[in-house]
Amino acid sequence: MKLKGQLLSAFLVALVSLIGFSCIAILISDHKIVQFDQTIISFIQGLESPLLTIIMKFFTYLGSFPVVMVLFIVVSYYLYIVLKHRAEFLLFSTVIIGTVILNGILKQLFHRARPDFHRLIEAGGYSFPSGHAMSAFSFYGIVAFLLWRHIPNRLGRTALILVSIIFILMIGISRIYLGVHYPSDIVGGYFASGLWLTIAIWFFQRYKEKQYERSHRS
Repeated sequence: MKLKGQLLSAFLVALVSLIGFSCIAILISDHKIVQFDQTIISFIQGLESPLLTIIMKFFTYLGSFPVVMVLFIVVSYYLYIVLKHRAEFLLFSTVIIGTVILNGILKQLFHRARPDFHRLIEAGGYSFPSGHAMSAFSFYGIVAFLLWRHIPNRLGRTALILVSIIFILMIGISRIYLGVHYPSDIVGGYFASGLWLTIAIWFFQRYKEKQYERSHRS
């Protein structure tokens, strides 16, 4: 019953993510999200200071491709070699690699140009959805999912969720602050990764459920 509840939760999150991403994509295509983007950008960039710029550059660095790949290798080694959790390793690698592929496909599909005002760093490629936002959501989301069951107390689990949320949000906000993404790029990236992550978890939990049923029939 517990597994079935988790499967239902994953389905509902995936559905909400799909609807959310679709709404953002439609609003961008119809140019009806300009005021939202400009309002958020004005507020976040209005907070600019030398110290905050250093902090935001740090968070955007944590969400960069090289850092994510290094973390991917470390976590993969730990799951596959040290713990010998082959199913968890497959889930983790599928989520991370799939996120990179999905982001590339979506960027080519929408061809949205990046903001061209008040950039504090330079970035190439298309803007929607944000690769940093998608990578952060997928990486810290799947790590939190995998670690959750190994943390025995509520305090540890709460800390895990809070740290994951902070890193996901700060990496996304840093891209807006630094002038290389619209807020809708970030929100769209979160929704896209939310959809992909929950689909992957759904199949993983389904696999675990079948394993559980087989073990109790034998």
